Amino acid sequence: MAAPCRRPRPVRVWCASHRRRGGLPRRRTLGRLHRGSDRARGRLGGQRTDRFRPTSASRGARPRMSVPATRAGSVAQAGSAATSPPPWHAEPVDAVLVAVRSDRVRGLDTMEAGGRLERDGPNTLGTSRQEPWWEEILESLREPLQLLLIAVGVAYFLIGQLDDALTIMAVIVVVSGIEVFNELRAKRAIASLSTLGAPTATVVRSGAPVEVPSRELAVGDIVLLGPGDRVPADVRLLETAALRVDESSLTGESVPVGKEAGAALEPGTELGDRRTMAYTGTLVTAGKGRAVVVATGRATELGRIAALVEGSREPPTPLQRSMRELSGWLVWLALGFSLAVPILGVVLARLPLEDMLLTGLTLAFATIPEELPILITIVLGIGAYRLARRNAIVKRLAAAETLGAVSAVATDKTGTLTENRMRIAEVLADGRRVQAPELAGSPTADRLMTAAVLANDAQVTTLNGHLHFVGDPTDTAFLTAARASGRDVEKMRAGSVELAELPFDDERKRISVVAERDGQRSVAMKGAPESVVAVCSSVLWDGRPVPLDPDLRERLLTTGEAMAAGGLRVLAVAERTLPADSGLEAGAIERDMTLLGLVGLEDPPRAEAEDAVRDLHAAGVTVFMLTGDHPATASAIAERVGIEPPIPVRGRNLDGLSDADLGQLLTNTRVFARITPEHKLRIVRALQAHGEVVAVTGDGVNDAPALREAAIGVAMGRVGTDVAREAADLVLTDDNLATVTVAVEAGRVLYANLRKAVRFYLAAKVALVAASLVAVLLRLPVPFEPVQIILMELFMDVGASATFVAEPPEEDVMRRPPRDPQAPFFDRSMQLGILAGGLSLTAAVLVPYLWSWQHGAGMASAQTAAFAAWMIGNVVLAAHMRAERAPLIPRGLFSNRAYLVWALAAVLALLLGVLVTPLAQRFHLASLTVAEWAIIVASGLLIPSWWEVWKHARSRRTNSALRLADG
Repeated sequence: MAAPCRRPRPVRVWCASHRRRGGLPRRRTLGRLHRGSDRARGRLGGQRTDRFRPTSASRGARPRMSVPATRAGSVAQAGSAATSPPPWHAEPVDAVLVAVRSDRVRGLDTMEAGGRLERDGPNTLGTSRQEPWWEEILESLREPLQLLLIAVGVAYFLIGQLDDALTIMAVIVVVSGIEVFNELRAKRAIASLSTLGAPTATVVRSGAPVEVPSRELAVGDIVLLGPGDRVPADVRLLETAALRVDESSLTGESVPVGKEAGAALEPGTELGDRRTMAYTGTLVTAGKGRAVVVATGRATELGRIAALVEGSREPPTPLQRSMRELSGWLVWLALGFSLAVPILGVVLARLPLEDMLLTGLTLAFATIPEELPILITIVLGIGAYRLARRNAIVKRLAAAETLGAVSAVATDKTGTLTENRMRIAEVLADGRRVQAPELAGSPTADRLMTAAVLANDAQVTTLNGHLHFVGDPTDTAFLTAARASGRDVEKMRAGSVELAELPFDDERKRISVVAERDGQRSVAMKGAPESVVAVCSSVLWDGRPVPLDPDLRERLLTTGEAMAAGGLRVLAVAERTLPADSGLEAGAIERDMTLLGLVGLEDPPRAEAEDAVRDLHAAGVTVFMLTGDHPATASAIAERVGIEPPIPVRGRNLDGLSDADLGQLLTNTRVFARITPEHKLRIVRALQAHGEVVAVTGDGVNDAPALREAAIGVAMGRVGTDVAREAADLVLTDDNLATVTVAVEAGRVLYANLRKAVRFYLAAKVALVAASLVAVLLRLPVPFEPVQIILMELFMDVGASATFVAEPPEEDVMRRPPRDPQAPFFDRSMQLGILAGGLSLTAAVLVPYLWSWQHGAGMASAQTAAFAAWMIGNVVLAAHMRAERAPLIPRGLFSNRAYLVWALAAVLALLLGVLVTPLAQRFHLASLTVAEWAIIVASGLLIPSWWEVWKHARSRRTNSALRLADG
């Protein structure tokens, strides 16, 4: 059977007055560009397809589009767009045009577009109804800790302490402001999503191209796309010419995707494989396109992500849950003791009623933990400041504490584990597979790189005196490799005059360029291995051409498939010397090529990614990879960075799984590929439902819902989108995955130090209440005057907030498993520590107090002795509580400068208060004898030190157990 008649493929050529390649000469097109079959010819129903108007981004005349066989000017009969739209990629072009009631040539008329815009609303991601600000404030005030602060503020107001009341109210305003801010963050994320839409778009209205604001696009509008354009709405492609779109922010795929008008795809085709569609916010990197708008605003893929972000709710942190549980019983406990002490004082000790009422009020204000939220805020705030100095900006204060509980990290691949830039990783040349650096000095490599540089649409620009390559990442990777190997890209191009080019498209899968150098014409070709090898008759082998027989052809393609299975994008490069009388049509150019080699490109792992994954594993944190990229690429990167097992599961395989089945899958699967934002969100929710505290890292639009839903959302600050940064809790300013490890360690240290601070803070309050209670039970006056209690509380608060937050980490902090997120903050260990520390300080206070009282020194001297012992014992107890496990001596007394400053200030204040008469009178302090000072110092130093003895004993037992295990 005779082959069907084909029209020759016309070629773009330079005009006679051409300039050199390096100076971007002007092109003209001789003849029309036809496709390889009648189906794809540049005519529709006997009429020529409408041409695009030139844009500033154009380089010469525009080639004709590949056009599916369909009728021109299809207009729907009566009816409107369906409420539940079909999968547009699964519909033929004709059916799409009918469904949206549009004409491929004339588009919509202005009146029709206006009516649709009024009916459907603007092409924006406007949010649903927003709650009034006052409702959000009232909601924040319903928190138990807020109610506690309000009650304390009212109490201060009722007894006339207006300054204290105003201070408490100021704290309420600050804490409420933080809560309201968190509620508004989702709305800001939506606003950032809106900015991704193109501000303007070129559309065809009544047959003429016009530029309109993207918000005024309507379903059925015909949109013209060119290099550098952001796709303004979800569109079905009608015609394309070498169109490539960067969808990395939506799907996570590193390489721009080739697009084609083509026939209908399968309904279940994954988002990243829908080559007949282009989606809102993605970027056109090359080629041209004509498309029809099928979805706008909230109905787009980007709008769907916006809805996911808006619907995601930040889970309360473990600390917030613990504080809610704690607040109630602490208040009642403090009020109970504050009532018991004055009642017992009046009944048992026969103390004056008015004195006991004042003492009761003072104890209530001193023991109700109204400073606890402030203390936690201070500790978290200082911790967040220190994280910022280590390239991690905390946007949500409570997230600093949650970092310490992270048990799973779900990371994106592109831009997080990898550099988000293509580079040459491996080359098959001269019959050998070699790494890219081994190509230097090879004659075959010189020819291969020259051909790859010529068959290349990337451009060379100069910025601040430095060369930059602009264009498709694959093309720029070749230019970068050529320059890195010492080749002068500009000279290579300037020495050649480009005569013609057959651009890359997804039908041919190759690009061919005819250039002339020193009077000799040659063809340089680059493309998919199967496409390039098909037009080659020889291969360069050990520096000389060898006939490409079927066996060698099969071996080469098999090697290319093996390289691709390793996660590389494989391209073939070929060349041919043209006879002087050769024509420039496709049939004359693309034949009898000599294959120079196969090139494997990759988006390489970041240098620090492997170490970061290893450190997280050592800390008991499981690492998952969630990417929209191909399974082979995901598997290769996972294996290289140490995520095991590196066997990927495709996102479409999750659709049929129940939540229980997905949870089971997550127990032994670490890599997920070709996933959508819904898949990523579902995985995060499944992990959290199984008790994991999940940190999600990402930088793209597709990461935003999961970033918002996770306990910790971590966005990249440099390459991350505004959407990701707004949805995240933590922003890495250096885009370094290793900073996640730093943040996890800092979170663990912060949480440990917060426990130490709260334990010390509440132990001091226990001592205050216990000492007063024991005194009245012994029918003695309360050991402290109200004004002394105020001073003691001041030093106690400063010590808890400033000292413990500066405590350096204990050595094994990153060798411990993540803490159980369900474990209460005030666990048994915490309760025993508070009780033991409080009773120790109580004993240190009562010994000198009772000794002075028994020796007839008088109430003033006894209370002064109690006050002095409390101050010294407080400093000593804080020293012992600085480490939860490790003894103090090996860590060093001077390892925490903040503690030293606070301790010296406390001792100095004590001495000044006792020795300086005006201060002594103001605080009701009396002079003390040497014997009293000796008892005070001995009690304050020795009694709390049992804590250190216990830590030493436990440390020795632990070390002995480790030695036995090692033996």
